[in-house]
Amino acid sequence: MAIYNSKSKKAEEFINHEHILETLAYADAHKDDLQLMEQILEKGRQYNGLTYKEAAALLTCEDPDIIEKTFRLGKEIKEHFYGNRIVMFAPLYLSNYCVNGCVYCPYHGQNKHIPRKKLTQEEVKQEVIALQDMGHKRLAIEAGEDPVNNPIEYILECIKTIYSIKHKNGAIRRVNVNIAATSVEEYKMLKEAGIGTYILFQETYHKEAYEALHPTGPKSDYAYHTEAMDRAMEAGIDDVGCGVLFGLENYRYDFVGMLMHAHHLEEVYGCGPHTISVPRIRPADDIDPDTFDNGVPDDVFKRIVAVLRIAVPYTGMIMSTRESAKTRRECLEIGITQISGGSRTSVGGYVEEERDEDTVQFDVEDRRSLAEVVDWLIDLGYVPSFCTACYREGRTGDRFMSLLKAGQIANICQPNALMTLKEFLLDYAGEETREKGDAIIAERLAMIPNEKVRAVCEEHLKEIESGNRDFRF
Repeated sequence: MAIYNSKSKKAEEFINHEHILETLAYADAHKDDLQLMEQILEKGRQYNGLTYKEAAALLTCEDPDIIEKTFRLGKEIKEHFYGNRIVMFAPLYLSNYCVNGCVYCPYHGQNKHIPRKKLTQEEVKQEVIALQDMGHKRLAIEAGEDPVNNPIEYILECIKTIYSIKHKNGAIRRVNVNIAATSVEEYKMLKEAGIGTYILFQETYHKEAYEALHPTGPKSDYAYHTEAMDRAMEAGIDDVGCGVLFGLENYRYDFVGMLMHAHHLEEVYGCGPHTISVPRIRPADDIDPDTFDNGVPDDVFKRIVAVLRIAVPYTGMIMSTRESAKTRRECLEIGITQISGGSRTSVGGYVEEERDEDTVQFDVEDRRSLAEVVDWLIDLGYVPSFCTACYREGRTGDRFMSLLKAGQIANICQPNALMTLKEFLLDYAGEETREKGDAIIAERLAMIPNEKVRAVCEEHLKEIESGNRDFRF
C-alpha cells in the first residue's frame, strides 16, 4: 500500500487515497466544531492559505454563520491580492479528433456520429482574426488526443500561426495550452514555442473512478496523467493550471485531491499552480450529466470557490462559460479572477457562428458576446483585463507569486489592466461602454499606490488614446 509523501513524484504517493479518506473522515468528525472553524477562518485571514485538512473541514461545515463568514473572507482575500481586475480569455478548439474513451466527453473515440474536424493553418488564421476582432488578447488552445491527427508538431505550428497574426490593432499576446499529458521533451518544445500556462484537468483524483471514466486510450494511464505537471515543470514550464471536472466523482474527494496536488507542486518546485479551474459537467452531444450521480448544486459550488480562494490565496481561479451569468457573478465576488467571454466550444466556431454546433465539446450556458461581458463587468465595478505583461516580462512561476505575496500587483497588474482595457474600449467597444469604461479607468488610476507608476500609466493612457498600443509594466 502506498504511503502519503507530498514530495514524492509518484502519483499514488503525493495523491494518496488512504490519506484523502483520513482527511475526509477528519472533516466529518469536526464539521460541527464551530470553535475550530473560527480558528481556521482566523488563520485564513493571515492571507497565507490553509492546509487541505483545514480546507476540507471548512468546506464540510454546514453552519450558516460559518458559511457566510467563508464567503466574506473569500471576497476579502480576492480583493486583497487581485483587486477588482478580471482577466479575460477565450478557448480556441483546434481539433476534435481523439483516440481516448472518456465517458463524459463527446470527443471520445467511440462516438462515430460526431463530425470530426481539424483546422488547417488558414482556418486557424481566420479563427484568430475573428477572436482579435472581438478584442481578445489571450487564448487557451484545445485539442483532442490523437497522435496521428494532432501530433505535437501540429500544435506547435498552430501556436506559431496564432502569434504571427496581426489584424488591425489586434494581437494574441499569450497562448495557453490545454492538451493531453505528454513527455518532458514535448513540454520543452511547448516552452520554446512561447506558451503561457500549460493547463491539464485531472478530471478526478479518485484512481478507481478515473480508470472507469477513462476505459481506453492513452489517457487511461492514471499515473502518467497525474504526474504530467511534474514533467511540465521539469521541462521549464513554471506556470501550470490544474482543475477537476466537478460532478464526475465525490466533490469533497476531488477538492482535497486538488489541494494535495497544489501542495505537492509547492513542496517540490517551490511554486503551486498558476491557476485552478472549477468546471462542472455539462450536456454535450451523447453526454447526459444526469447519468453521473455526483452533481454539485449551486450553493455547494459557491462554497467550493470560496474555500479554494482562502486555501490557495495566490492562485488565479478560472470559470468558463459553462456556468450561467448568475453563477459567474456570484463567484466573481468570492474568488474567481479569470473568465472567458464570447466563447465557442466547437472546432471552427468563431468563423462559422451560425452553423449547427455539431463539434462542441460542451454546451455553453453564458452565450453573451465578449463586448456584452465586458460591459457587464464594468457595470459590476470590475476592470476587465486583457493583460499578458507578466508572461512577456518573464514574471512567471515563483517570480510572479513573490510579487503577489509582496503586494506589488497593485503597482503592476492594475496599471496593465487599465491600459489593456483602454485599448479594448477604443478598438472594440460601443460608445456607452467606452464612457463607462473611461470612468472606471479614471477612478482606479487614482488608486494606484505608487505615484511614479501612476504618472507613467497616465502618460501611456494618453499615448493609447493617440493610437499607440501595447504598453506594459
